[in-house]
Amino acid sequence: MASSNARPNRPRISVVIPVKDDAEELRHALAALAAQTVPPAEVVVLDNGRPAAGSVDEVARIAREAGARLVREPGGGIPAANAAAFDAATGDIVARMDADCRPGPAWVAGIVRAFEADPLLTAATGGARFIDGPRWLRRPLACVYLFAYRATLWPALGHTPLWGSNLAVRREAWVRIAHLVHRSDPEVHDDLDLSFHLGERHRIRAVRGLPMGVSMRPFADASAMRRRFGRGIHTVLIHWPRDIPPVRVLRLALARATGRTFPAAALMSTGSTRARAAGTVESMSDMTADHPSDPTDAADGAQTHEPAPAGDETDIAAVDDGDSLRDRSDLQDLPPADATK
Repeated sequence: MASSNARPNRPRISVVIPVKDDAEELRHALAALAAQTVPPAEVVVLDNGRPAAGSVDEVARIAREAGARLVREPGGGIPAANAAAFDAATGDIVARMDADCRPGPAWVAGIVRAFEADPLLTAATGGARFIDGPRWLRRPLACVYLFAYRATLWPALGHTPLWGSNLAVRREAWVRIAHLVHRSDPEVHDDLDLSFHLGERHRIRAVRGLPMGVSMRPFADASAMRRRFGRGIHTVLIHWPRDIPPVRVLRLALARATGRTFPAAALMSTGSTRARAAGTVESMSDMTADHPSDPTDAADGAQTHEPAPAGDETDIAAVDDGDSLRDRSDLQDLPPADATK
């Protein structure tokens, strides 16, 4: 399953999959990852379930057989599972998908293309296609669903939201905000919470060429859909009053206008974290001292945790490249972004 990637300067991709009592779906997800044209450097399966006493742990067995690394966070809820999976990942870029997702063969290649094409890219979120349900409804429902998701949340955030079934984030950016996410609140939408904290100092964009199949299962359960909406509202409200939309949007606009949102953007490179010189780390430390984290971050009720070692910290910006990703001659060893279309 894991791969060191062909080029030494190619960013290492960690794929994380939170799963709870969904072994069969996990099997299919891992099979789809095994068929990637560019294999991920590692796959981390975060087991959030509690196997019954004396029963066979199917999730552990399937993860082990696929060569994935298993991390356990039993009973902590989706936010705790997602945060633990991101904490455990070692790649330069952490890509997230759900156990019932089916990434297209060029999904990891698309992530590599997006981040290699733009050294300042912090976070990418992709689209979706439904893989079950009535065929005539799959494409229009996916378009409507994602449009409604982004259109509804943009006013609350002031930028594009991340979508948990198809996203990728530089690990360096995660390290800087990991202690702020609400990982101990099971009623939080983890991808929306991540959007609030990551979008504070990093631009988030939707990126084409990240093919992902998702299930219609949530739409078949009215109570599950109500829980989703309720958790979305809860996630927005716990960030108030600091992030009431007019205040947040004005704050972000002023920060971007003055250049304080992305103080480390110019220091980013597309290569492996391990390949960056120690001098860059020292520069980052000096820069962090000049631009400390906003002390009012704690005012929105974020959970506090021990941050990762300072040597891994950085702060970066994201931009969207779009179709120009197909034209880069230095990426010709990767399959075309639209190979699976």
